[in-house]
Amino acid sequence: MDGTLNLSKLAKYFSDEDAARALLEDMRWGNNPTCPHCGGLNPYRLVARKPGAKTRKGLWKCSQCRKQFTVTVGTVFEDSRIPISKWLLAIHLIGSSKKGMSAHQIHRNLGISYKAAWFMMHRLRYAMRSGPLSDLMKGVVEVDETYVGARNKRGTKRGRPGPDSHKTPVVALVERGSGRVRAFTMPRVTADTLSEAISANVHPDAMMMTDEFSAYQALGRRNHQTVNHSKDEYVRGDVYTNTAEGFFSLLKRGITGTFHHVSRGHLNRYCDEFAFRYENRQTTDGQRAALLVAGAEGKRLTYKQPASPSPN
Repeated sequence: MDGTLNLSKLAKYFSDEDAARALLEDMRWGNNPTCPHCGGLNPYRLVARKPGAKTRKGLWKCSQCRKQFTVTVGTVFEDSRIPISKWLLAIHLIGSSKKGMSAHQIHRNLGISYKAAWFMMHRLRYAMRSGPLSDLMKGVVEVDETYVGARNKRGTKRGRPGPDSHKTPVVALVERGSGRVRAFTMPRVTADTLSEAISANVHPDAMMMTDEFSAYQALGRRNHQTVNHSKDEYVRGDVYTNTAEGFFSLLKRGITGTFHHVSRGHLNRYCDEFAFRYENRQTTDGQRAALLVAGAEGKRLTYKQPASPSPN
């Protein structure tokens, strides 16, 4: 993969399932096919040896564990009846759409049912989910929170919602320079919940940038700078949380303009989607698609689809 994959180049794969399968094999394995069952590096492709005999296309067999597999085994694409060519197009669309792509649009563009499109997109969001950090965030790390849900009623005072609010808190940690992001929902934003999240993701020596919220002050970190938003202070030298707020602006515009409503139970998956695109915003669409396929490795989404999924 040279990173130049775009919709124009995908057209030939969309009309040829064999070519689409070969492209997915290249994106997943390159020149080193690997058995998803045992990790064996010397599988061979099964072909019909007798005249008139038929062998399933794209079928491989491991020379070590002797098990058979295809390129979709051990990924979020496994056991899907949707053609690989349509998976590739969905991967490109969700990876290149800055504010996301709704299941309704995928349903119309790919000619599949809405339920299939809905579950398809959640599988891809699961593939976008980042695993544990190989090393904790260092340098300067901005921490901020936002609240996702219905807008405040007219005349309601702006600010952080109270405990009875129907809005869902979302906390983001952004490492300046590298652009690494961790975003997740919280039942409530308190000193205890923030301390747990920050300790799991941020190095103790990192410089933390927040606003004046009292829960941040209660963390007691030795390297901690704040800006006072209540007094209209947003930047003081290199002290600001604008990077985290920029991430939130993309997340909330996507939810408001593309999905319109996201249930609390699925909001973390949308956070994963926007964090993946934000972290990889400097890459090309083709490289982002290849990273998404790499993220699908070893993941299966098997939770039961609700009988009446929300129109997201």
